[in-house]
Amino acid sequence: MKLAIGGDHAGYDLKEVLKKYLTEKGFKVIDKGPMSDERCDYADFAHLVANSVENNEVDFGLLMCGSGNGINMAANKHQGIRAALCWKPEIATLAKQHNKANICTIPARFVSEEEAMAILDAYLGAEYEGGRHQARIDKIPV
Repeated sequence: MKLAIGGDHAGYDLKEVLKKYLTEKGFKVIDKGPMSDERCDYADFAHLVANSVENNEVDFGLLMCGSGNGINMAANKHQGIRAALCWKPEIATLAKQHNKANICTIPARFVSEEEAMAILDAYLGAEYEGGRHQARIDKIPV
């Protein structure tokens, strides 16, 4: 499975930890940046990851910034993107099961590395349930 990962300066350290974690689990990780913790704008990297997901270059995306909000908002400006701000494993599971989230966004300043890994594992372990949820997904323009 292949994914695109990105963040901003506030999410850089967590991005590096999760990139290593995913690589060790056998995922192909495409790092869209940033490549350091130097101040940068989250929207630049949200667009790079969202474009990769939109264009089916990857199976899903993973984003992180300080609160997770800004980078999530930027990603959701893309057609066909359903980025979900996930701060607990249960939220990540529901985002995939009910909302067919194709980008998992994590608030880097508000979760520990261990919590972020648990969030990511929950997201990866969940499957979209379809059924009654599809009618709601259909109401989101693509």
